[in-house]
Amino acid sequence: MKTIKGPAIFLAQFAGDAAPFNSLDAIARWAAGLGYKGVQIPSWDGRLFDLARAADSQDYCDEVQGTLAEHGLSITELSTHLQGQLVAVHPAYDAQFDAFAVPEVRGNPAARQAWAVDQMKLAARASQRLGLTAHATFSGALAWPYVYPWPQRPAGLVYDAFDELARRWKPILDMFDDNGVDAAFEIHPGEDLHDGVTFEMFLDRVGGHARANILYDPSHYVLQQLDYLAFIDIYHERIKCFHVKDAEFRPSGRSGVYGGYQSWVDRPGRFRSLGDGQVDFPAIFSKMAHYDFPGWAVLEWECALKHPAVGAAEGAPFIARHIIQVTEHAFDDFAAGSADRALNRKVMGIGD
Repeated sequence: MKTIKGPAIFLAQFAGDAAPFNSLDAIARWAAGLGYKGVQIPSWDGRLFDLARAADSQDYCDEVQGTLAEHGLSITELSTHLQGQLVAVHPAYDAQFDAFAVPEVRGNPAARQAWAVDQMKLAARASQRLGLTAHATFSGALAWPYVYPWPQRPAGLVYDAFDELARRWKPILDMFDDNGVDAAFEIHPGEDLHDGVTFEMFLDRVGGHARANILYDPSHYVLQQLDYLAFIDIYHERIKCFHVKDAEFRPSGRSGVYGGYQSWVDRPGRFRSLGDGQVDFPAIFSKMAHYDFPGWAVLEWECALKHPAVGAAEGAPFIARHIIQVTEHAFDDFAAGSADRALNRKVMGIGD
């Protein structure tokens, strides 16, 4: 069995224009000071990272790793959540998602998609140069506006949407394969890959591609009332990234899973800082250890109530407490004897 690596932190929710969050060196010093050992880097944030340069320059990648090493940190994964989202955008969301792209392709869905695909391929190459084996991303969505079947969906619409999604992602997955990196899709409402069924639909259409994998985040399963422990049992071979994020679901007589268009603070299902929600993390970490999860436990901090500085400070010790240092031998080895087949037959009453 393997011991999970960590604690680590996803920097996307903390990067900003004010120090110490506006450069890789400064934010690394901050994260290390809180007790983190790894950082997941948002590849779209130029204040912290230059994706195109990393894809082409080993010297730059060595410089990035050297900067982090000065603070005792490693890169867990690169993230392309925003770029992955733009690989597949339903027209209903064009205006909202346009801001995720560079200015020169905004307002041009075809150019925006081409830019996103190129970004994904750059991320595969950059990950390889950095010595990473997994990558965090989103699938994007063409069918999400039709998640509730009213009005009745046109026959075959969902199948056609997943066929197209697979067509767009297959060359990207091939690029990740060429670079020895797993693409881990965060299973997330708003994406076409939002539960086990939809992941399987996609996986089937990309021919069971070895690089089509999962970023496991239990908070999104709590909010849709999916069994997040059974999910690990079913998909553990495909789980390559792990976001440690808490959530709670407290339905009322007025609102449930859909949330009634309320703000996050008022929704029955909402993200919480670690330890403040309902996720059974001891059980999750036990299953991850049992199934030899090879990666990092990465805090993704989102909470409708708590200040982010407090959540980040609490996150490292919380994760550290839950990581299981796996045993190298069975607890009852002290009572074991050497193999003796004659004794075994005698114990079972089996004659010669």
